[in-house]
Amino acid sequence: MRVAVTGTPGTGKTTATDRLDTDLDVCHLNEVIKDEEFSTGVDEDRGSLVADLDALAEWLDGRDDVLFESHLAHHFDADRVIVLRAHPDTVVERLRERGDDDAKAYENAESEALDVILSEAVDEHGIESVYEIDTTERDPDAVAAEIEAVVDGEREPSAGTVSYIDWL
Repeated sequence: MRVAVTGTPGTGKTTATDRLDTDLDVCHLNEVIKDEEFSTGVDEDRGSLVADLDALAEWLDGRDDVLFESHLAHHFDADRVIVLRAHPDTVVERLRERGDDDAKAYENAESEALDVILSEAVDEHGIESVYEIDTTERDPDAVAAEIEAVVDGEREPSAGTVSYIDWL
């Protein structure tokens, strides 16, 4: 089984997946991008690496029994795609806490309000393979438990259940 955990930066992907109790190998793709040098350069406007999605796809190819997380995870083959969501104000708060500037924090909050990653995940994998989890009012252990429920097949797909469009 291959499970992708994705979401806008600041929704809690890394924190929650670090707390999982699963037999799947947990892989943080952003670390792989840095460690394996799977980037095509630096986005100067955002101060971040530009991922080489083809190289990452090749690296992931053939890996089974894996759960991989990143804001890019939905771009790769997976049996189930979990999209973590958080209120845009929460996204801004979390990103500021980790040192992102206001421009980057608000760009990500707007992306969250517009359902950008959810829409991409549904387009690439189909609504029957996408599971939304709102992390706004949940601690990381509760989010990890929700992820485990998806992995274990104890939760139905749920794309389109969270909306922050009013934030705009």
